[in-house]
Amino acid sequence: MQKAFLLINGNPPENLPSLKKYGKIYCTDGAYAHLIENHVLPDVVVGDFDSFPVGSISKEVKVIENLDQDYTDFYKCLEVIKQAGYDMVDVYGSTGTEHDHFLGNLTTALMFKEKLQLTFYDDYSKFFFSEKHAKLQNVKNRIISLYPFPKATGVQSKGLFYPLNGMNLDMTSKIGTRNHAIKDEVEITYEEGELLLFISQYTLSREEISYKNKIN
Repeated sequence: MQKAFLLINGNPPENLPSLKKYGKIYCTDGAYAHLIENHVLPDVVVGDFDSFPVGSISKEVKVIENLDQDYTDFYKCLEVIKQAGYDMVDVYGSTGTEHDHFLGNLTTALMFKEKLQLTFYDDYSKFFFSEKHAKLQNVKNRIISLYPFPKATGVQSKGLFYPLNGMNLDMTSKIGTRNHAIKDEVEITYEEGELLLFISQYTLSREEISYKNKIN
């Protein structure tokens, strides 16, 4: 499966990942400057260019200008990436100080769930909308949060400190945040609804694990 890299205009990562594994590098117009500052020339820039003039873009970069204000630049980028034949997208810059943008990005991701496999990354975690059956690898001692969007029924888990056994999660009553993995492989299933999984970028120290276990 082909994978694309996409940087959108939220808080950029402190360090960009290795970009050699990606077929193409995409960004929204507002994220272009950050890539250039990090000596990365994207293949494609998409947006309405309300935050960055088209004339400032390198001639080596493909520019796709879309002035439709009914859709965000993130949505427009995903449409372009899908049409280019990609199946998987790693998305950076989706979080930040403007939380309405973050929630909008999650909603956009849900619109594309059946079209693209999207994984979001920031400096603290990676997160994605889970399929009905998910296996997480190499996650021992990482914080795992399960967030219903807005509901997920029959949630079950293997390999988590707090096991879920057919639990119904609902953002208005019961959610599954701040769990942690006790095995390298964690398995999560659910029956209906949508489930957003967050996996921390760091592992808990022995002291943190001891403290979490003690207070619970």
